[in-house]
Amino acid sequence: MTQTILQSLAGLEPLVLLGLLAASFVGSFITVAMGIGGGVLLLSIMASLLPPIALIPVHGVIQLGSNINRAAILTKYIHWQPVVIFAAGSALGVALGGVVVIDLPAPMIQIGIGCFVIWSVLANPPAWLSRNPFLIGSIASFLTMFFGATGVFVANFIKSLDLPRQSYVATHAVLMTLQHFLKIVVFGLLGFAFGPWLLFIALMILSGFFGTLVGRLVLIRIAENTFRRLLNAVLLLISLRLIWIGVGALI
Repeated sequence: MTQTILQSLAGLEPLVLLGLLAASFVGSFITVAMGIGGGVLLLSIMASLLPPIALIPVHGVIQLGSNINRAAILTKYIHWQPVVIFAAGSALGVALGGVVVIDLPAPMIQIGIGCFVIWSVLANPPAWLSRNPFLIGSIASFLTMFFGATGVFVANFIKSLDLPRQSYVATHAVLMTLQHFLKIVVFGLLGFAFGPWLLFIALMILSGFFGTLVGRLVLIRIAENTFRRLLNAVLLLISLRLIWIGVGALI
């Protein structure tokens, strides 16, 4: 096992490995400091450097570690009320995603999520978002089996709760921890071999942990209004990028 893991790391060029570790640091920093965006950033970078078959499950484990770290250092700010219902919805979503044998059209998913998020940012978050953690958990967890990073979708649910910035980040981390954990379980049951990637994953999580610590320093110092503006800006930029990629793939 150890030899296999070392061979997996040896398969990555040193500069590529350093670049991925830097991306994990920056991604975690962005997610803590601005509320969202790091997972999509990391996924987009990993997509050009890792085998497609490993991308979603490996990214999921890295994000699980990053979100656990984020939740751990912000535990006292977690808004627990929607967690259990969201977890139940997530279990249903990943179960359905795991049994779907025909891939959903990724470009349409990207365009749909991007348009929805832009609508939610420019308008007031729809009232049904804050009342349906089960539905949000189901949809987001179903999509994450194919799309990978659905933190933007979950972010809009939490945004609708109108929480203070620390509670926003902490609660988002808990919900994403649940989602990624369930996703990893399903990929394991489907036969994906995580073993050869464990050392790489551990290094990425460690790098992300340092990014989380630095991002927390920014989070506790940033003004509430500034945080909201930055959050909306990041959501819009990510959404526009999703739409651009989706349209480009269709064309």
